[in-house]
Amino acid sequence: MSALPTTVDDVKAGLEGNEYLADDGLATSIFLAITLRRPLFLEGEAGVGKTEVAKVLSRWLGGRLIRLQCYEGIDASQAVYEWDYTRQLLHLRTAEATGEASATDSTSLEAALYDERFLIRRPLLEALSPNEGPPPVLLVDEIDRADDEFEAFLLEALSDYSITIPELGEIKTENPPLVVLTSNRTRDVHDALKRRCLYHWVEHPTFEREVAIIQLRAPGVAAPLIRQVAAATEAMRGQGLYKPPGVAETIDWARSLAALGRVAIDEASVEATLGTVLKYREDQERVTQQGLPDLVRTAMIRGGSA
Repeated sequence: MSALPTTVDDVKAGLEGNEYLADDGLATSIFLAITLRRPLFLEGEAGVGKTEVAKVLSRWLGGRLIRLQCYEGIDASQAVYEWDYTRQLLHLRTAEATGEASATDSTSLEAALYDERFLIRRPLLEALSPNEGPPPVLLVDEIDRADDEFEAFLLEALSDYSITIPELGEIKTENPPLVVLTSNRTRDVHDALKRRCLYHWVEHPTFEREVAIIQLRAPGVAAPLIRQVAAATEAMRGQGLYKPPGVAETIDWARSLAALGRVAIDEASVEATLGTVLKYREDQERVTQQGLPDLVRTAMIRGGSA
């Protein structure tokens, strides 16, 4: 386990050591979340690196990553726990076959069915169960996809980091997880949940920071090509696309062009690899209609200097 950070600079260094370049605002929010032991709510467009924050924190701090992927209709049974009814039924039939059921009173037999060995632990219960070593990192991904009822339940669970199971009682950890919630803002999340968390809006990186990210994540790509790819991606994000390219797409695009032997972009290579960086046909058509020559020219001017 890495030592807990004592400054914002420690956070930036720790993240960079695990191939994540955070700006001052994000690094400060992460530092405060660790220091104050508060959930961190990250909101922003898809592809800006919100989910990656939790993965990097897990690698850096040594805590196990526990991911709760939200979706429409998710409820407590999918997020917290459920009983393994098949194993319970097999246990009951075995007890009947061996005569144990007739020799045991019904209360004891019923209690045996709700032993922890029949409990299926879902991500939230895993994160809030007693644990040894570094605190786990609980990633509640895309909370905006869940409904209001699940939000309210999550708020209650995170208020004192405990879960109550009627058959077993309260389960609580003295070593609470580092919680990271993400939202693509497909809908507004309730203020009550946001108030429980530290909040940070994650922007697309600046041109120079995106260049640095590509250099870090794709070290074999030529420096001029990296700058031109970052410049072209920056220009695309200003064209009102349905799904602007994220950092992961920019890295993939740089790697793809390098794999084709390119050391600089040109119109033909951009057209051939557009599907690497834009994942919707409508976005590809918009970029093409607005002019690939202009895009290449902008990228060469903006990113031409190494």
